[in-house]
Amino acid sequence: MQCFISHIMKLRFIGIIPARYASTRFPAKPLAMLGGKTVIQRVYEQVSSVLDNVCVATDDDRIREAVEAFGGRVVMTSPDHKSGTDRICEAYNKLYPSTDKDTSTDIIINIQGDEPFIQPSQIKTVMECFNDSHTQIATLGKPFTDIEALKNPNSPKIVVDNYGYAMYFSRSVIPFIRGKEESEWIGSYPFLKHIGLYAYRSDVLKEVTKLPQSSLELAESLEQLRWLQNGYRIKVGLTDVETIGIDTPEDLEKAEAFLLKVEG
Repeated sequence: MQCFISHIMKLRFIGIIPARYASTRFPAKPLAMLGGKTVIQRVYEQVSSVLDNVCVATDDDRIREAVEAFGGRVVMTSPDHKSGTDRICEAYNKLYPSTDKDTSTDIIINIQGDEPFIQPSQIKTVMECFNDSHTQIATLGKPFTDIEALKNPNSPKIVVDNYGYAMYFSRSVIPFIRGKEESEWIGSYPFLKHIGLYAYRSDVLKEVTKLPQSSLELAESLEQLRWLQNGYRIKVGLTDVETIGIDTPEDLEKAEAFLLKVEG
């Protein structure tokens, strides 16, 4: 345990929250109100309960003004980024230029701006993945407990090796359980749902943002397959916590109901 603590203390963990105003399914989502606070403020506060270095990366002045209004740190980024990974890389480079100091021990954590209930335990689990010096990228997996959820193509699945590293991500149910009815699958194999929280070593983040889209990524529409296909190692931490992401106005209504239940 002492070895783990000393290793973690040598690393600097930086939380960056990419937030866009434009969204096909839910425009202005980061500024939507949830229990008297904007969604982006709730995300920021959850992350700040674990990390000292937190920043929102946005391309919109309305989001910048909202973050500054609650005392948050924000950096403006290009409106042309195709992914949140590209956005956090630009933000990191602006916040921590490599010429300022040695940034080789920096770990950048990408927290989705639509996850107001992200839990401190989940962030800590991703941080702990870097106790393994071979970890280049880390993410989370949660055991599936329901067959219908498992079959949902909007819930990517992860297959891991014996050392906790991702072998593949898919929208399909993998592996296929031969010789058993679907109703028996959940109890026959530890299927893992992918939770989209990522962390990267600083040099790896800069490298993966320069990679062209890969054939597997294009097939499944999963960015992490680009990294796997190019040989990067993704450590998968395990969590039992289910969070409520907000993709649509209907999700916001569910989040309001959940908040009322939690806060009374």
